[in-house]
Amino acid sequence: MKKGYLGVDVGSVSTNLVVLDPDGKLLIKKYLRTNGKPIQTVQEGLYQIGQEIGEEIEIAGAGTTGSARYLISLIIGADIVKNEITAHAIAASSIDNEVRTIVEIGGQDSKIIIMRDGVVTDFAMNTVCAAGTGSFLDQQASRLLIPIEDFGSYALKAKNPVRIAGRCAVFAESDMIHKQQLGYNTEDIIAGLCEALVRNYMNNVGKGKEILPPVMFQGGVAANQGLVEAFRRYLDMPVEVPEHYGVMGAIGVALMSRDASRRKGATGFKGFNIQEISFKTTSFECKGCSNACEVVQFYENSELLARWGDRCGKWEV
Repeated sequence: MKKGYLGVDVGSVSTNLVVLDPDGKLLIKKYLRTNGKPIQTVQEGLYQIGQEIGEEIEIAGAGTTGSARYLISLIIGADIVKNEITAHAIAASSIDNEVRTIVEIGGQDSKIIIMRDGVVTDFAMNTVCAAGTGSFLDQQASRLLIPIEDFGSYALKAKNPVRIAGRCAVFAESDMIHKQQLGYNTEDIIAGLCEALVRNYMNNVGKGKEILPPVMFQGGVAANQGLVEAFRRYLDMPVEVPEHYGVMGAIGVALMSRDASRRKGATGFKGFNIQEISFKTTSFECKGCSNACEVVQFYENSELLARWGDRCGKWEV
């Protein structure tokens, strides 16, 4: 039976699951919409993977990353839990060990990672304004009645991209509507939106960063060829898009789970049939002091697995 290593990246928009072989080659990947239900989405994703691999592959290590990484680590029995910065850096280095700048744009946040000699030396994240993220393009695609999958090809057809105010998602939307009313064609407006997103990203997340090639563009938004081209023009340097750009966080933490499980000599992975297990989260307000901490309790079936949220450690499990 072959060994496989599982990586799970749970974000607010998408949940990505991958299985790698011991050499780091991708065997299976799943890109699912989280839809506000990270537990159910991971349960469904694991069930699908279990159905595909059957008895052929044994999961020898598992890891989690993303905004719900701690919660999901309890559910799947992860051997390692890492933040997105580390996961994306490890994945990028596995493809190009000379990469020095990583641009990562997801549905609800964006980040820049500066690497030198294979080590993360600086990073920044944008989790406040939607104008530098994929959700911004999603909203505008809906307004223009264009499938988001076709957004990039429209942008590449533009002859004269329109300049659109991109400092704020609300202003950008009103400016786009104004340009439509002035009679600009759709291709030029879409190209203008791509350029606005790049300007917003560079003026916020990338501000003050020394951006050197090779540059790698990761995250689901890297599917948009118009945006990739806008980054190339703005930076005036090549921008590499890896083959599995949308699941790089999951790949990174799967690679780390391989090393973690080898050090431990075993894995805590609970298996693919976690759909049969009931998970529940509750909370209460601690009255022990004036902090009034909200303490979160996580149950597997009726067993209390973990508590967190208290500042003093009184309730930790």
